[in-house]
Amino acid sequence: MSFLPRLLSLSLVSATLGLLASCAGGAETFTQSGKASFYADKFNGRKTASGTIYRPNKRTAAHNTLPFGTVVRVTNPRNHRSVKVTVTDRGPHAKGRVIDLSKKAARKIGIVDAGVAPVELKVVHRKKG
Repeated sequence: MSFLPRLLSLSLVSATLGLLASCAGGAETFTQSGKASFYADKFNGRKTASGTIYRPNKRTAAHNTLPFGTVVRVTNPRNHRSVKVTVTDRGPHAKGRVIDLSKKAARKIGIVDAGVAPVELKVVHRKKG
């Protein structure tokens, strides 16, 4: 192989690797602000969209678009308390809400009494696949 085709081949490989790295989303962080609510007690023991069983004593959540298994830090801006939750379900299905939390997660950030409260989300570990 002559020098020029080899150089072009290496350039193509380098460009492809750079494109793959940028598509992986390593440099981009997902954040979102909005309102959070939490699951009603009647959902205890029911199957979630991911197939797992909802348990109010676990730190889980429902989000409309994030992949199942994604870990999200949810912060209450009113008291600056935060909790890490794993996305296991789809929802919330109420307009204006961005996440539904398990009761344990809602209690940790102090939104149980309010029922619905403003939150800030940040993905800390995105599930691959």
